Amino acid sequence: MRTFVMLHSHQLPVAVIIHYLHPNMASVPPGVLLLVSFNRDQWYKALTFILTFLLYTSFHLSRKPISIVKSELHKNCSSFSELATIASSNSRNQQPSLPSLHTDIDCSWKPFDKSNYKQLLGAMDYSFLCAYAVGMYLSGIIGERLPIRLYLTVGMLTSGLFTCLFGLGYFYNIHSLGFYIFVQVANGLVQTTGWPSVVTCIGNWFGKGRRGLIMGLWNSHTSVGNILGSLIAGYWVSSNWGLSFIVPGLIIAVMGVICFLFLIEHPNDLKSMYAQNSSPGKSVSTKSWKGVNGHTEVYLQYKENNSQSNDTQLLLPRDSVCVPVQPVVVVKSESEPSAISFMGALRIPGVIEFSLCLLFAKLVSYTFLFWLPLYITKAAHLDAKKAGDLSTLFDVGGIVGGILAGVISDKLGKRATTCAVMLLLAAPTLYGFSMISEFGLGPTIGMLLVCGGLVNGPYALITTAVSADLGTHKSLKGNARALSTVTAIIDGTGSVGAALGPLLAGLLSAGGWDQVFYMLMTADFLALLLLLRLVTKEVSSSKSRPISAVELKEH
Repeated sequence: MRTFVMLHSHQLPVAVIIHYLHPNMASVPPGVLLLVSFNRDQWYKALTFILTFLLYTSFHLSRKPISIVKSELHKNCSSFSELATIASSNSRNQQPSLPSLHTDIDCSWKPFDKSNYKQLLGAMDYSFLCAYAVGMYLSGIIGERLPIRLYLTVGMLTSGLFTCLFGLGYFYNIHSLGFYIFVQVANGLVQTTGWPSVVTCIGNWFGKGRRGLIMGLWNSHTSVGNILGSLIAGYWVSSNWGLSFIVPGLIIAVMGVICFLFLIEHPNDLKSMYAQNSSPGKSVSTKSWKGVNGHTEVYLQYKENNSQSNDTQLLLPRDSVCVPVQPVVVVKSESEPSAISFMGALRIPGVIEFSLCLLFAKLVSYTFLFWLPLYITKAAHLDAKKAGDLSTLFDVGGIVGGILAGVISDKLGKRATTCAVMLLLAAPTLYGFSMISEFGLGPTIGMLLVCGGLVNGPYALITTAVSADLGTHKSLKGNARALSTVTAIIDGTGSVGAALGPLLAGLLSAGGWDQVFYMLMTADFLALLLLLRLVTKEVSSSKSRPISAVELKEH
């Protein structure tokens, strides 16, 4: 006599159910057991995490080449002048037909061959970042009102177009500063589609539980993109710097197509899809009878499908069996929550303080992003490729710093305090880096890692976990449509600092690199001062429980 036991698949893994029904079957491989231990929602969360990680990696990958190519646009022409003098003297003494060396063409790329090349390179950075800062305020508002998947796809395809267009200037021998400024402005505007979109997606899928750790890991896409961009651009910088832009441009365009095909904006999108395609193997009819106290009881009546196996038929109710359905009250609001206004987002507690803090924190980070390879070239006397490779260590430190900031802030439940401590340590570390970088390669490597962690830690925490916390603040009363706008305000304000930093670096570096580092240290102290009120509030608060304990059931 066979005994059938009802097993609920949502309570036991599939492998366990199979083993119970068929105990004589071969053991399931451990890798398969690991795969089936995750439910469908967890797989879609992993897909969203990995996909948005790769999407924004491609954004930063396409921004990095300009910092690598700078040292090729303007080279140290003293060595070339010496070679030209030797070549010209040899041509007079030996063969008059020996071709002369044209230093004005072979040394630097016009119009960056003049003595004011630092100001011109700084203007290119400023044009990109200023357009990015202005566009970011608009991007969040637009992103709240358009499908994120389509909005992000269009932004990535057009960004790939303009990145490639910059590289085509090499192949078509374009020496107009206006052309490169136009490309930078256009690229800065379209790249604003990225950050509010991916942060909104990741915020929709992951609740507040361990948000600092999850977003700290996720935010490493910034450093990974910078590292890959440096390596790709550095591979061609000395031989064909046009490809240093075209290859990253093609990569972000391809990722835009992948975004269009696979990005899922919100878990509710899946629920609606499965609701439309549910129960393909059986038809369900409903019956209703008057129940107790006059309430209508609703039942589902299952009709068997002849294609089902005997075991499956025995586990399902017969045609004569009616399964009662629990009463569910569906409350539908008259209208969807409206997107929050710009001023409404500013009134959320903490938005202004963190936005202004990010302005100075991002000023420091983006100055390193755009000027570090050139500084290493001048200070350590390395070529463009080696300087670009060495600069990736700053981003490696940034990955570790972002993760540590997330873990510590989760544990303590104090986002502002975590940022403040790292900013306090970053300022003297920057001074140490400016001193130690002249003492050889070993100390420079160590200080690059430390500076990367302390500089990018607060920047990463504010742009991810803090933005998501404020975008889902309790004062919003559950309105989830504020996340993109809040994220855009915070990152847009930070982008103002990102535009000012490289511009000031280009102006101050003419008087020596020490002045640039003094500017960076001042910016760090100002960022720290802007957080003092929030730090005081956190320290004096009697409730110091970790954020990971708050509403773990959100998703």
